[in-house]
Amino acid sequence: MQDSTKAFFAAICDMNGILRGKRLPAGAISKVLQDGTRMPMSSIGVDIWGTDVAGTCLTLEQGDLDGMCLPTGRGQLDLGWPAGHCPLVPLWMSKEDGSPYFADARHLLADVVARFAAQGLTPVVATEVEFYLTDPSGKPPEQASAGFDSIYSIAELADNAAFLDEIYATAAACDIQVEAATAEGAPRQFEFNLMHQADAVKAADDTLFFRQIIRNSARRHGYEACFMAKPFVGHAGSGLHVHFSVLDGEGRNIFDDGTPLGSDALRHAVAGLLETMAETSLVFAPHLNSFRRLSPGSLAPTRVAWGYENRTSAVRIPAGPGVARRIEHRVAGADANPYVVLAAILGSALYGMDLTLTPPEPVSSNSHALDLPQIAGNWHRALDWFRASDKAARILHPEFVMAFAACKQQEQDVFAAQVTDFEMKTYRQTL
Repeated sequence: MQDSTKAFFAAICDMNGILRGKRLPAGAISKVLQDGTRMPMSSIGVDIWGTDVAGTCLTLEQGDLDGMCLPTGRGQLDLGWPAGHCPLVPLWMSKEDGSPYFADARHLLADVVARFAAQGLTPVVATEVEFYLTDPSGKPPEQASAGFDSIYSIAELADNAAFLDEIYATAAACDIQVEAATAEGAPRQFEFNLMHQADAVKAADDTLFFRQIIRNSARRHGYEACFMAKPFVGHAGSGLHVHFSVLDGEGRNIFDDGTPLGSDALRHAVAGLLETMAETSLVFAPHLNSFRRLSPGSLAPTRVAWGYENRTSAVRIPAGPGVARRIEHRVAGADANPYVVLAAILGSALYGMDLTLTPPEPVSSNSHALDLPQIAGNWHRALDWFRASDKAARILHPEFVMAFAACKQQEQDVFAAQVTDFEMKTYRQTL
């Protein structure tokens, strides 16, 4: 413990991917690292505004009972909050009897990884994190910068070198391995690639913590980091792309058959991803704003399709050496919960492999223009499909499906009750 530490945060990750917890005095850290702490079970299932979700029936109906928030084993992490040294102790929630509470999506992902392990398999996972650096005053990027869509701009990376260097240093101190940083397809939009690793739960942990590192560093440099899927109508959306392969007990990549096409196992995994994609759209696009990103005319997918080296498809097989043969899943937005995203992707892939499903033919043209099944086109449809899906309950867990659907229903109801400025401008003087 550093002498400068006066307090620490003990936190869980809620269903929306937001850290929630307590600030405790430094003297309590040993106890929390050993025994954890208690928080209401309802706290992991609150809506985007932090309000209890009535549909989970955890508050008034059950007396708002506590769950056990236990240490994940990661210890304490300094994610760079600006108000002095205040590290994070990450926790995950179990029930009073010690069994997993599957509304905590970290348990979902751990359960999927255990299913792979039962077959002698290990997923190897990497994420790509996109975001905007925005002006705290609310100026759009074309006013706050040069305003050009200058993808892969070295100049933009050079102009933000101090910010980027700080992120690399903070991440390294937290055992988060970061590879490339790029300037993406809009002003002040960036992407970081995290390194592949054979621990999918840690990969999700790292993605969650890395987003907080970016937020904290952005504040110190006079910006805000925005992880909305589509914050600006005239500019590119931000995704959370996932790359993965699978190793057998000898450490061999089962997607590699020595050819650029990949193995039967790869195709079975692709088929599972496609089979479940429409019904799990809510996982990858969990918010009202998410669906502004999933639109034709962009590299964000709208169709249930796969292809080799095709970035218009939802599932892409990148080129490269056979030992690195992998699948890229391109549906999730930067606003999605990384635990749920990885659980759904890996669970769907294993589903396809277990059933030896066969995918349709790969797409080699613009998938948006093809007559193919669609990813849910709006938030309401995505919720309806998810709630009714037997596959979602099988791949994830019925407890999570119920809680997540209740959360999204409450959020939809709140949005539907709002009268927006645009609505007022449209109707106030014309009707």
